[in-house]
Amino acid sequence: MPFRSHRYSLGARLFLSAAICCALVLLLAGFGLTTFYRRSAERGFDERLSVYVKELIADLAAPPETERQAIGDLGEPRFDLPLSGWYWQIIRLDGERPTIRASRSLVGGQLPKLLDQPIAPNARGLRESYISGPDDRSLRILEREIDVGEDGRFTVAVAAPSDEIDADIRDFRLALTMTFVLLGLALVASTIAQVRFGLRPLVRLGAAVGMVRTGEKPRIIGQYPPDLAPLAGELNQLIDANHEILDRARTQVGNLAHALKTPLSVMLNEAEADGGEGQLPQTVKSQAAIMRDQVQYYLDRARAAALSGALGGVTEVAPALDALIRTFTKISQGRGIAGSHSVPARVRFRGEKQDFEEMLGNLLDNAFKWAKATVEVSLAAPEEGKPGQIVLLIDDDGPGLPEEALADVLKRGRRLDEATPGSGLGLAIVVDLAKLYGGELSLQRSPLGGLRACLVLPSV
Repeated sequence: MPFRSHRYSLGARLFLSAAICCALVLLLAGFGLTTFYRRSAERGFDERLSVYVKELIADLAAPPETERQAIGDLGEPRFDLPLSGWYWQIIRLDGERPTIRASRSLVGGQLPKLLDQPIAPNARGLRESYISGPDDRSLRILEREIDVGEDGRFTVAVAAPSDEIDADIRDFRLALTMTFVLLGLALVASTIAQVRFGLRPLVRLGAAVGMVRTGEKPRIIGQYPPDLAPLAGELNQLIDANHEILDRARTQVGNLAHALKTPLSVMLNEAEADGGEGQLPQTVKSQAAIMRDQVQYYLDRARAAALSGALGGVTEVAPALDALIRTFTKISQGRGIAGSHSVPARVRFRGEKQDFEEMLGNLLDNAFKWAKATVEVSLAAPEEGKPGQIVLLIDDDGPGLPEEALADVLKRGRRLDEATPGSGLGLAIVVDLAKLYGGELSLQRSPLGGLRACLVLPSV
């Protein structure tokens, strides 16, 4: 069962997970820092207001009545400006009617008493809160209850606009956001660098396995980190085991071929004894020849099935074609048949050289057998979406075949012409070998007037 590629690569998964973690950390850190700064800004602002509260309390606690008349002289002009947002207020709690003193900025208004609200005082006895002022502005208010003995109980409150706190927090948030954006970009860049650096040994290992598959290297070589070195070693052992299995398969196939060919040769020799006359010797000879061809066919098929899964088999197409065309040209020298090919030197077949020569040999044998004067081998472009293929076209200018016979002759044992010597297994062998390598063979009418064999094989 083939592996299905995941939607995200390993590098993308590592990058996305690191980016998400960094984003969450930065968000949490930003929220925590903003909250901490808000509290710090509020404490600083409250310290300023508490100074005015203490001055008002000091004025209330002054014994001479004449000094109390100067309550509210805090040295801050904004307490005198109408609706400036800076207000103070003193309310006496133990009289028949509450006596209220307030800053001029309140212009007759009144601040709400925190004493009447469920707000607990802090360790310094101050109640803190946000309120809505006379002009609906948000105010920060501090209030304290004080008992001055015979002079009564009072609440002293000072309020100021919370805009300053909000402005400080906005400035801090903006600076923090810009800092975190730059930090995030730096983290993204460092994550990309870490992922690329960390996955580089895996990329090298994948490239080494690819070179073994294409035959450029016999084994995986190079140094790898301690966590990848065992994997590289296991892959090398797998490659060695694969070669050992193939060697044993080749040996067994060769032994079987010799074991069968010898008795068949004896049968043929005995049938040819005394001139080979008579019906029995002729029958033995013909059947033995058929058996020999069938045995050779299935032995070749078994050998090719074993070799098709081998690692590292690569064949240069052009040199193999040169040798085959030269051989068949010499064989057909008396008929004046010229053979040629236009396959570039860079083309390589991903498979065993012996299998490639077996397939091209059978196709060239048929082409030279039926050609009148010309046999040409060319390279065609692969089908769209299938870049890893070699498409070889073998054309001859012979009589060709009718359209209805093109598919029929590819069946096992079917002859092109019963009058021509041969077992009829050549094209069937090519079909089977091509299928074992994931390719195919088809027959068409040739532009030269004869037959065109289109052989599709995997490339490197």
